[in-house]
Amino acid sequence: MDLTELRALLARHARPDMRTSIDGVLISKVDRRTPPATSMSGTVLAFIAQGAKQIALGDRMYEYRAGQYLVASVDLPVTGRFTRASADAPALGFGLVLRPALIAELLSQAAPGDLPPLAGGAPSGMVVSDAPDELGNAVVRMLRLLDRPRDATVLAPLIEREILWRVLTGEQGAAVRQLGLADSSLSHVARAVSWIRDHYAQSFRVEDLARRSGMSASAFYRNFQAVTSMSPIQFQKQIRLLEARLLLATHPNDVTGVGVRVGYESPSQFSREYRRQFGAPPSQDAARLRGVTRAPAPAVV
Repeated sequence: MDLTELRALLARHARPDMRTSIDGVLISKVDRRTPPATSMSGTVLAFIAQGAKQIALGDRMYEYRAGQYLVASVDLPVTGRFTRASADAPALGFGLVLRPALIAELLSQAAPGDLPPLAGGAPSGMVVSDAPDELGNAVVRMLRLLDRPRDATVLAPLIEREILWRVLTGEQGAAVRQLGLADSSLSHVARAVSWIRDHYAQSFRVEDLARRSGMSASAFYRNFQAVTSMSPIQFQKQIRLLEARLLLATHPNDVTGVGVRVGYESPSQFSREYRRQFGAPPSQDAARLRGVTRAPAPAVV
């Protein structure tokens, strides 16, 4: 795949906040290798045109480089770092926010036999593959619209559908396909993930969360582990610590209060787990974070 034009488009339109004039289209440009940083992945398709990135999800490690794409079909807490990026050759990436409603619409329009059969069980919430030429060409045509804003309103939704179709019919199509099926194992897990994110400070029993997700406790635990590479309790801890870090950016002198607010009853446990996650105790990390008040952009782009 010739990535020359794709790289030029990404470099020209990159902004610090990663946003573009086309809703759901993101561009990243990083000019140096970065230390590991923890954030939420977003529900997104990420295509690397230059450089390389490493993503840790639970006990799994993903690496993707120029010419490859990554799909995060569930919003997951991940730790990522750019391993190949410099001022002369910055890491350049394209991102497309995945919309389950649009995926469901495409699935409803597909003829019998157009899509490969789904495998049993829930797929991993994160997958990596080499990008076929058809997908790369569609991404280039989407980015060209940034230079033609008059055309973008009409053509961007059409090209978005093509990009999704190329992924749905590719080797990692199952991960995206299940995102559009309301009764799929991945969708059940995604609903549990959403509940944990909305109620991260609350204690819960796995059996109750399984019932809320419409699954037996054993099936729920198995599928949750397959999608997120974590247990539900481990996932909740990751969310609590990420939320605590955001709160400390604006409340740096209230470490104990922040710990209680995100669900920790023991200040020492909060400090210990925070340091293990972010490499510094809360008070020290809060000093570095002062002035940071917004959630980061999707971490996998």
